[in-house]
Amino acid sequence: MNMEILKCFTKNDTYAKLDHQYNEFKLRAIMSEHKKTITAISWCPHNPDMFASASADSLVIIWNVTEQKVVAKLDNTKGSKNQKHVLRPEALEGTDEEDPVTALEWDPLSIDYLLVANLHNGIRLVDSESLSCITTFHFPSAAASVQCLAWVSSAPGMFITGGDLNCIAGATSRNGGFIWDVPKGKMITRFSEHGKNGIFCIAWSHKDSKRIATCSGDGFCIIRTIDGKVLHKYKHPAAVFGCDWSQNNKDMIATGCEDKNVRVYYLATSSDQPLKVFTGHTAKVFHVRWSPLREGILCSGSDDGTVRIWDYTQDTCINVLSGHTAPVRGLMWNPEIPYLLISGSWDYTIRVWDTRDGTCLDTVYDHGADVYGLTCHPSRPFTMASCSRDSTVRLWSLTPLINPLQINILADRCWDEIIGNTDRAVESGAPPLLCGKVSRDIKQEVEKLTGNPRGKKLRWFSECFSPPGGCKNLWDLVAVIKGQDDSLLPQNYCKGIMHMKHLVRYRMSKAQELTTVKMSKFGGGIGAPSKEERLKEAAEIHLRLGQIQRYCELMVELGEWDKALSVAPGVSMKYWRKLTQRRADQLIQEENDDVIPYCIAIGDVKKLVSFFTSRGQLKEALLVAQAACEGNIQMSPLSTTSGYSNSDGNNTDDYNEDLAADLLMMIPDNKLQLVKLCAFYPGCVAEINDLHEKCNLPDVEECMRLAETIQADGDIFETIKYYLLSAEPEKALPIGIQYVKGRFRNELLILCGYVGALLAIRRQYNSIVPALYEYTSQLLKRREVSVPLKIEQLSEELDAWRACTQFNKPTDELPCTPPSELQRTVYSMLISRIKEEPLKGMVGPDYVTGSNLPSHSDVHISCLTGLRIQGPVFFLEDGKSAVSLNDALMWAKVNPFSPLGTGIRLNPF
Repeated sequence: MNMEILKCFTKNDTYAKLDHQYNEFKLRAIMSEHKKTITAISWCPHNPDMFASASADSLVIIWNVTEQKVVAKLDNTKGSKNQKHVLRPEALEGTDEEDPVTALEWDPLSIDYLLVANLHNGIRLVDSESLSCITTFHFPSAAASVQCLAWVSSAPGMFITGGDLNCIAGATSRNGGFIWDVPKGKMITRFSEHGKNGIFCIAWSHKDSKRIATCSGDGFCIIRTIDGKVLHKYKHPAAVFGCDWSQNNKDMIATGCEDKNVRVYYLATSSDQPLKVFTGHTAKVFHVRWSPLREGILCSGSDDGTVRIWDYTQDTCINVLSGHTAPVRGLMWNPEIPYLLISGSWDYTIRVWDTRDGTCLDTVYDHGADVYGLTCHPSRPFTMASCSRDSTVRLWSLTPLINPLQINILADRCWDEIIGNTDRAVESGAPPLLCGKVSRDIKQEVEKLTGNPRGKKLRWFSECFSPPGGCKNLWDLVAVIKGQDDSLLPQNYCKGIMHMKHLVRYRMSKAQELTTVKMSKFGGGIGAPSKEERLKEAAEIHLRLGQIQRYCELMVELGEWDKALSVAPGVSMKYWRKLTQRRADQLIQEENDDVIPYCIAIGDVKKLVSFFTSRGQLKEALLVAQAACEGNIQMSPLSTTSGYSNSDGNNTDDYNEDLAADLLMMIPDNKLQLVKLCAFYPGCVAEINDLHEKCNLPDVEECMRLAETIQADGDIFETIKYYLLSAEPEKALPIGIQYVKGRFRNELLILCGYVGALLAIRRQYNSIVPALYEYTSQLLKRREVSVPLKIEQLSEELDAWRACTQFNKPTDELPCTPPSELQRTVYSMLISRIKEEPLKGMVGPDYVTGSNLPSHSDVHISCLTGLRIQGPVFFLEDGKSAVSLNDALMWAKVNPFSPLGTGIRLNPF
């Protein structure tokens, strides 16, 4: 069946409107790639943004919900040896027979492994990353067929299957259920109690994962342990289609039968009779579901088109949900809102019910055929998936149903208005309250936090409510804006929207990753980019980042010389000539006539003459040599030793580094200068190595080895030097910063204070200038430090500043004593050192709103000026010292560290 490709929410902005004030059932996305009926879906337990779906044409698709795109396809492609039999059994190779995928489950122990079941020809453990088959589990007979799978939660590596047992190709039917040991790759238990009858449902006990229930067309619901021991056989008068274990009582199970009845069995007794039989449906019951939040409450869906809500404790039907016009198949209780139930039917609709009063909150008609299955996201209780015979998997967001809750969380209301017990939540007319495990876990984690937990609380709830698709990215951006250290950002941050300060860095990292990542041992996989594609993508990134030389080198590696040579002059003409020479050398080795224009372009007459001579083309060699002698061909500057200048005199800059190296070699104590020259030289690796050799320094690769060796020995300065001279100079930065932080902390604080004082003078922040000088002086007095400052010098500068600024300041009071000649000289030197503020808007003191209002009734004395604070007050980190908000703002603009000298950053903004 072909599918209509549609993404309602993102493209057409369509959604279903609801009847009630704050109830809305919103379609989030339609994923349309399958060509035949979808037979199974499964969320990835390790990545809430990923799920897998399978269809009848043996196609399994791995989806990324966040990006709403296909991550990988596992199909019958006859590719490389590793991928040949991923899904299509070898027995069917070369035939037209189909063996559809009927079930799939993610391996709970691996982030990449997917268990895939074909109807007749076994089960495969598939690596979804490399698209290769890890192992195959074969049936005892080709007659067996699998309809469902489930991993054993208490036994890692073990899973169970169930399915129809049909005679095919003349074979006899065999057993319908098996358990395999995955590490051993063999079957350890076989279930044969249902004989030739198909198994319609397999269910694991929520409370005791060693117990399994199977329902079959033979009328039996059989309870067994994983080792195959039968605990109970419950006989029904007709076929049993569905069963579900109670999530509150480990010994209680409910079944749905073709005889229109719902039965509840209690395993703790030896009786094979049901504890309760609920009658009321007028056609067969296909599914039953216990409420995960309300003890004793279960629902059943029937071919009569109704959903009935049963109260086991009252032995009665408490509600009939009527509205569907065809058999009901999908049933799902919401795991957070105890009264919310969703149903899917063969009438192509999904309905949302309030089971308190039986109201249908909404009917959704988006599916184009029977709705088979409904499932809730394991960690996002308000994200739901549905599958249908229309071959689509659709994702839905239920958050509009709980708008009042979201408002309460944003308003930081008390927990009682957000989370409650089921008794409160199911009261008639009560606003929605969260009652499930996810919300309780959030509350528990929030209560563990110290300080103000509101930010974390908002983030966790937004991730709980939002569908996969950018919520985490949004909170990562918030963290970046608030100043979080970049090292704490998650690994997938670069895949979403990034802060502008990270764009270049992360794209550069992406380019580096593309050029260095190795192919998987299974190969790149179907649809995975080849090495050439990765290098081409990396080259395009380097080009957009302005790293022309790196782009050229990657183009050369790809064999696209013309593209490399066309942009090489953007690096330098010297680099272009060397690149052209490399191309010429390659063509000469290949004895290719295309070498001629390259040699002519760079003026390498000697090489071209040798090329012609070696081939016996003496006339051609003579012609080129004569043209060069007559000046028609410019001789190559690369072959000269004293530099080269063409007729325009534009090439002397290409040899500045060589000239600088020659001059530095002539002076004593030149080691540091030579290192600086080589470290800042922007040429290619070959050019850098030439310069290193000229300066008597190791080549780039040797510098990297020396840096790593010396770092282990603890020599900081030599380590930094050799890293700067290597191909990865950025590794020197964190080492240097760490050293400076540990060794020169006081020096840094002192210099910040002094520079802050000079900036304050330049910007006319007169109220904090004395405090900044005093701050610097006090730090100088604490211990001996190596800075070019003396306390006497600071005192002289402050006195000179006071004398000159107060003398020049117009005032109605008595004239001040004019500054002395010495003070004028000191002040002049100070002003010449400061220079003029480039941003005129930065000059002048700050005044926040309320600065001129009378002082607060609580008197606060500024620790900077010693005066009573007028207007808003800003408290420092000790909780006692205070400054005016005006002074705090000005201080932070010129010196980021606290006036108390603790080294803590000041942030009054």
